[in-house]
Amino acid sequence: MTKKEKKQNEEIETKDILDITPVDDVEQIENEDLDADEEVEDEDDELVEEDSASDEEIDSIVSAAKAAQDDFDWEKFESNQNYYTNKERGSLEAMYDKTLSTVSENEVVEGIVVTVTKREVVVNIGYKSDGIVNVNEFRYNPELKPGDKVEVFVESQEDKSGQLILSHKKARALKSWDRVNQALEENEIVKGYVKCRTKGGMIVDVFGIEAFLPGSQIDVKPIRDYDVYVGKTMEFKVVKINHEFKNVVVSHKALIEAELEVQKKEIISKLEKGQVLEGIVKNITTYGVFIDLGGVDGLIHITDLSWGRITHPEEIVKLDEKINVVILDFDDEKKRIALGLKQLTSHPWDTLDKELQIGDKVKGKVVVMADYGAFVEIAAGIEGLIHVSEMSWSQHLRSAQEFLNVGDEVEAVVLTLDREERKMSLGMKQLKPDPWDAIDSKYPINSKHKATVRNFTNFGVFVEIEEGVDGLIHISDLSWTKKIKHPAEFTAVGSEIEVVVLEVDKENRRLSLGHKQLEENPWDVFETIFNVDSIHEGTVIEVSEKNVIVALPYGVEAISIPNHIVKEDGTQAKVDEKLDFKVIEFSKDAKKIFVSHTRTFEDAKKVQDDTEKQSKAAANKKSIKKVSDTIEKTTLGDVSDLANLKSELKKAEEKKANKK
Repeated sequence: MTKKEKKQNEEIETKDILDITPVDDVEQIENEDLDADEEVEDEDDELVEEDSASDEEIDSIVSAAKAAQDDFDWEKFESNQNYYTNKERGSLEAMYDKTLSTVSENEVVEGIVVTVTKREVVVNIGYKSDGIVNVNEFRYNPELKPGDKVEVFVESQEDKSGQLILSHKKARALKSWDRVNQALEENEIVKGYVKCRTKGGMIVDVFGIEAFLPGSQIDVKPIRDYDVYVGKTMEFKVVKINHEFKNVVVSHKALIEAELEVQKKEIISKLEKGQVLEGIVKNITTYGVFIDLGGVDGLIHITDLSWGRITHPEEIVKLDEKINVVILDFDDEKKRIALGLKQLTSHPWDTLDKELQIGDKVKGKVVVMADYGAFVEIAAGIEGLIHVSEMSWSQHLRSAQEFLNVGDEVEAVVLTLDREERKMSLGMKQLKPDPWDAIDSKYPINSKHKATVRNFTNFGVFVEIEEGVDGLIHISDLSWTKKIKHPAEFTAVGSEIEVVVLEVDKENRRLSLGHKQLEENPWDVFETIFNVDSIHEGTVIEVSEKNVIVALPYGVEAISIPNHIVKEDGTQAKVDEKLDFKVIEFSKDAKKIFVSHTRTFEDAKKVQDDTEKQSKAAANKKSIKKVSDTIEKTTLGDVSDLANLKSELKKAEEKKANKK
């Protein structure tokens, strides 16, 4: 049997009961129906009104039932014979159907609220029985009452107990997006139920859709506790819909902004500069305080809270505190109001001691630090600047943070004082004597001292002998013997070094210092050791395209060139190789020694060649003399002797040639 056929049979059985029941029984059935409805109600025993059909229709049914009772044939009924003809039965069915609405499952219909209890809402949709809806589905509308029209979704015409089951939530969900879009287009006010908190705001149930209520859109005033709104039903405006992601944004603040705008215009129209008003601290930020002036907000910038420096406005005011403020400026168009608090009191410079003069000592507290100096508050709202150059006599300037910190109590001397401009400069170093006043007696020329390396340059080292007394060691005054390309090769920043005062420039506060002068000039001795043509063992320590550095005894470094480090076998000497070097040039004034390895064996060979040439020349000279002597004694008769002498000379030359 299909569902439709089952439904028709159930309706026929209901009509049969009405047809065969006496009037008293009909009334009893009606009472039983009322009792069944009362079972649906909660413990308050509220009666459910039976409103499924009009009074006239009920009277018609009752009359038909009485007429049927008079003509009822009990014998035929007991014999299970049909009492009504098909025509009569069809007429009765048509009459009954007129009293009911045609309802299908899974459709949205409009109904009338019959009763509202703590657990459920009874809704009449014109069906043979009333439907039940969970009261939680109406929590967005706490003002719901009997007689209100609502839309419901037919979930089931009859459950196991024969009850019509309805859902208001599903009906709202089916039409929610149409309603939300309509509310946005028509700027309509809607009701929503605040379900819970979320990051940055609240989740609100609007037409069955979970909409987002940003924290900034809850009220015109900052919200400190969102939880107080959870569970409340409020009015909202739909301000944004993202159809792609199905997101809805609502605002409660928008409802009251229009009214506030009217109030703002009225209040601003009555404002005047210099006017003193009472307000309430509405919000505190790092840059200032917002004050509620009774419908319009004004801002006190942090610099207008106090004549003195403060790090945060909370040092002066607290939330919800009532304070008096003065109007400094306002903008009618932008509706901005600038307020002041410190302007209610006189400026501290007006009360500054009239006897305070330049050179006086003052005490104060460091309130602000900067790289160029420190601001010191000597009284509330009165500050002076100690420039970093006035913190120490040292010419080696550093950051002010190396001398002072915020909160330090300091003593200083007034250097400048301008009461009209309300400016003051202070100094700390003036509390100590200037070390340059006695520089000549304390650091005479050729005196020896210990200093600390402070900085490097390409041309030398800056050192500090004491605070305020700095000097320069030129790179050429670091060592007598080593060729230093950069001071970092010789010392390090922060290291201690011994120095000799070479020159004092008191006017420009400069000292010329030396380090190598601590020792005697070794070049006086080197002149006797490394004389020209002397040969010494050396080590090649550096080779470049143009120059070669050679380490000689006694820590002396000499200079050569690549052509002069070629060995006898034709190869070039390498770094760390030890060889003999000949001094070919020595300059005491320039402190330079030029050496050559190649010259050591080239010069020796040259000497040998010269010696051989000299020996050969001497032998030839001796032979010629002997010949000359012989010629003098020769006569025309001694021709044979001359021939013999010539033969001997020839043999002697051949003998020498063989020896070679």
